[in-house]
Amino acid sequence: MRKPELHHKLSNQEFHSGKNTEMEYENTAFVNCTFTDVSGIRFTECFFDTCNFSNCRSDSSSFQECEFKGSKLAGMHFENCSPLLFEVEFEQCILNNSSFYGMKLKKMRFDHCKLNETDFTKTDLSQAIFNDCDLMNAKFENSNLNQADFASSYNYTVDINSCNVKKAKFSLQGLPGLLNGYGIEIIQ
Repeated sequence: MRKPELHHKLSNQEFHSGKNTEMEYENTAFVNCTFTDVSGIRFTECFFDTCNFSNCRSDSSSFQECEFKGSKLAGMHFENCSPLLFEVEFEQCILNNSSFYGMKLKKMRFDHCKLNETDFTKTDLSQAIFNDCDLMNAKFENSNLNQADFASSYNYTVDINSCNVKKAKFSLQGLPGLLNGYGIEIIQ
């Protein structure tokens, strides 16, 4: 994703779709803002720095070429967002208990994120990069993980019988998370 040229900066504000009259933001930096309901709002080429989206409603919202850094998005249901041109990147974000159920996230990038108990069921994560991410109890079932890179991530469990994992990269330390369903005891 190319870096957007930002024209507007909004800091320390709260956003609710019913409260905000502007339903579209383009080339905007949001710093230390709180979002509780972004339903119907379109964000294009926006940057979110240390923002809080925890348990935020996102029905029919749109995120096109957006970046999140140091933000908290716990419990957010991204599958409720518009799939049209959905493109985001996450760096140093907390996405615990979030859901990407059934989404197409080809080439998605997660850098230094916490994704504990996040749902990736039936998600296309082909060529996705999970760089140094904590995936404790994240759910990967019937997911496309072809060519995905988990090499530097940890605490993941992947059901390799239901997921496509051709040419995916995993670390030797992550091997127990791939064999979890086989009742195999791994001794180091």
